[in-house]
Formats: sequence, C-alpha cells, structure tokens
Amino acid sequence: QVQLVESGGGLVQAGGSLRLSCAASGRTFGSYPMGWFRQAPGKEREFVAAKTTSGGATYYADSVKGRFIISRDNAKNTVGLQMNSLKPEDTAVYYCAARAGSYYRSPASTDEYTYWGQGTQVTVSS
Repeated sequence: QVQLVESGGGLVQAGGSLRLSCAASGRTFGSYPMGWFRQAPGKEREFVAAKTTSGGATYYADSVKGRFIISRDNAKNTVGLQMNSLKPEDTAVYYCAARAGSYYRSPASTDEYTYWGQGTQVTVSS
C-alpha cells in the first residue's frame, strides 16, 4: 500500500536548477526520516540528503552541501529536493526513501530506509 513517487527530473544545463518532489501515500511519514539518494551507471547508490521531520535535523552529502536543499511538507506528505548549481557529476537517477520507524543513526545508509520510489532521471549537460 505504501508508495513513493518522484517527479521533477529532467535535462538541465550545468549551473541550472531542478526541484525534485516525492509524494508518499499509504502511510504518513511526517514523524519519520525521509531522504534522497542517487545512482549513476556503474556506481553504488549514494546518499544525497535526508531530513528527520519537517522541523528536524537535516543531513547532506559533502558533494551537494551548499547547493541542494531538502524540505519536508507534512501536510502534503512530501519531501522535496531543490538542486542548484548543478554539475555534470550530479547526473544520476534520484530516489526518494522513507523509514518505517523513527530510529535513526545513519541517514547516509541505504539500510536505514524501508520504502523507495521508482527514481527520476536527472541529466546535467556541460
């Protein structure tokens, strides 16, 4: 019943911006951590950003800190990712993730998350 659906991906020129959104259904995740990961061909899925709750702690990978902003909207049960100053190395499939519980020690670990979206492609051209 739980479903996470990402949207907002696309092709953008280096230096541009995109905003990803993840809509969750089947469960309310306002009290639980949600995050974003990405995976490029030939590479492992890597952590991008996470937020425990709408007003909780925020975590970013060093590679995106200062450029990406994660947000939570409990009323809409969504998590967003504003991506600015995009670089070609940001090209990847971006996945939304959510936990089934509040226990949270390693936001950068894929093992911390129970539910995953189908992914949305982000391509950054030079």
